[in-house]
Parts: sequence; structure tokens; C-alpha cells
Amino acid sequence: MNNYAVIMAGGVGTRFWPKGTSKLPKQYLKIENDHSSMIQQTFKRLEAVVSPSNIFVVTNIAYKAITKKHLPKIPEENIICEPFGRNTAPCIGLTCLFIKQFNTKANVLVVPSDHIIKDVEEFQRVVKCGLSFTNDNGGIVTLGINPTKPETGYGYIQYDTDNYTDVHIKNGKTNEPDERVFKVKTFAEKPNLETAKAFIESGDFLWNSGMFIFRVDTMLEEIKESIPDLHNALLKLEQSLLKNDFAKVLETVYSQLKGISIDYGVMEKSYNVHTIRSHFDWSDVGSWDEIYNFKQKDSDGNVKQGTTVTINSKNCLIINDQRISALVGVEDLLVIDTDNGLLICKRGESQNVKEVVDYLRRKGLDQYL
Repeated sequence: MNNYAVIMAGGVGTRFWPKGTSKLPKQYLKIENDHSSMIQQTFKRLEAVVSPSNIFVVTNIAYKAITKKHLPKIPEENIICEPFGRNTAPCIGLTCLFIKQFNTKANVLVVPSDHIIKDVEEFQRVVKCGLSFTNDNGGIVTLGINPTKPETGYGYIQYDTDNYTDVHIKNGKTNEPDERVFKVKTFAEKPNLETAKAFIESGDFLWNSGMFIFRVDTMLEEIKESIPDLHNALLKLEQSLLKNDFAKVLETVYSQLKGISIDYGVMEKSYNVHTIRSHFDWSDVGSWDEIYNFKQKDSDGNVKQGTTVTINSKNCLIINDQRISALVGVEDLLVIDTDNGLLICKRGESQNVKEVVDYLRRKGLDQYL
């Protein structure tokens, strides 16, 4: 099989202010540990499945230099720079044009740059099964995550428990499949709590991880059918792909494109989408609350990074870069102290941190962004 991978790294991560900024978005932060950034961890997970020469990164032109610094093993020509973000469908379509040069039926794994996956070997096993399926059958495979609770922050996938294909990737004596790939019934947006509980109780819903596997020819055909405006834009880009004026053409074409997600533009409309019921420990780390949730706590339920003092304080996340932080007699707080700013937020409210960023932008306080 001729396998490729795409790391989507164009996000600005407004929910991670003040540590995440427009100059240093979330994917370049060392959030899970002090050794490697989130994009570096993403690359390391892929490296055992796909050759580094076949791994592409799509990011904003402003982040090309920092991407090269974080991922020196990736060839510079594999860093695709968008002039501005247009969501995931244009990002994926653009990358398909580059990979199509090498193999029109190449298998492609697309992953965000800012997820946390703890059981890496299980992730890699599932990916290999998905790549095997698309290689033999075409279609699109989305990695669904077996839900552990009625989560309202994730989208959901409903699958047909009786409609599946067995995948065998090992040559062993047993006839047991390595994985079952199920036909997708429908996608559901982020639900309220009662709906999320109903999803869990039904037994045929998975969390939508936002990770996809497909063949290049399959995805380009799906885009042609479902997003004709994007298809026409890709045709224009393909004519200039290897020419000196490609960057100029790309900026012109992107300026005329509407932003659209691959979920809404393709996945929800296609009749050829499948899912793998994945059991690896996964989080899309969309807020400071989720950082608190997956980090190891002390006996008082506190998560501490940097020099901190806590007295009669419980269930707090404290992160500071330089100064000492002291919390006395408080509970359920998120305290993020950086050179760029100080955030004090009640746990459960961190989704609203992006409103701080919006406020600073409206007031022209760009030096803090």
C-alpha cells in the first residue's frame, strides 16, 4: 500500500489564551508534558505507520517557520501553507492535489495536530486496519471513539451494528478479524446532556474524533459530488500546482472560497462512509477544563505546573511560566499565568475564554494576542 498522512495544523486555539496566542497556537504548546509539543506528539504517532517523507502538514503561512522547527524530519515541500483558513474541506482537498501527483489511489490518513492519544499502539493498529479497508474497498473511514460518558462537547457518529466488513491485516492461524468496519448511519452535532445520555444508552453511537482515512480518488470524487464550488476551485489550483505563481493563484482562489468543514460538506452527505469503533484513550483537548480532566491530580484534586503553593484549595488547575502562584481557600479554579497575561476562570467555564480573545481584538489590544 502507498500510505500518506496529513496533519491539519492551521488552528489558532483561542480557548487556550493566554498560553496559546496567534504567534504560538495550541498545536505548538507542550501541553501534555514538558518534552514535546502537541504537533510533535502527533507526528511521532504517525511515524510508525507512514514514512516521514509521506507526511504532509497543512498550516497557515504565518506558521511555516515554527512548523519546520518543530518537525525537522518532514521535507519542507511537504509543508503546505494556506494564505488563510477556510476550514477542513479546502484543507483536505488541497492536500489531495499534492498527493495525487504521486499516486491517484494513495491511501490518506487525516488527523488534527492537537489531539491527545495515550494508547498509541492501539491507535496505530486501528489506523492500519482503516488503511487496509480503504485500499481494498474505497469509501471513507472515520475513526469513532467508544464513548465513556455522555459528553456534550463532541459530535457523534451513529453506525449500523449489522452492516460491517471484517478486516484482516495479519497472516495468522485464526480466522478472527483484526477489526470490523461498520457502515455509518448518520452524524450528530454536539448534543445537550439528555440527548448525549440517550446516545450512550442506545449503544450504537460513537464520539466523532475528526480523524479520517480515504483514497485520494475517492475524496476528490466526493468533493466533486457534494461541494462543486470547491471542486472547481481545486481544478484551478491543479493547473498551477507546479508553477512559480502557485502561491499567488492559491491566495486568489482561497479569497473566493467559503469556509466549510469536511464533516458538513462531504461526510454528512456521502453514502459511502464507514467507521471503526476505536477504544484508545483520546481527547481533542478543546479547553483548559479538558487539560484539568486528563492531568494527574494531587491528594486535593489540584493540577500544578510551575512553582505553586495551595493552602485549603481543592480541584484547581494552576499553570505558571515564571512567577510563583499561591492559592488560598479556593476551589474549582483554572489559573493560567504567563508573560502574556493572567487568566482566572471557574472550572466549567473555559469554553468562554475565546470571548476574552474577541474582546481584546475588538479593543485593538493585539499585543496580548
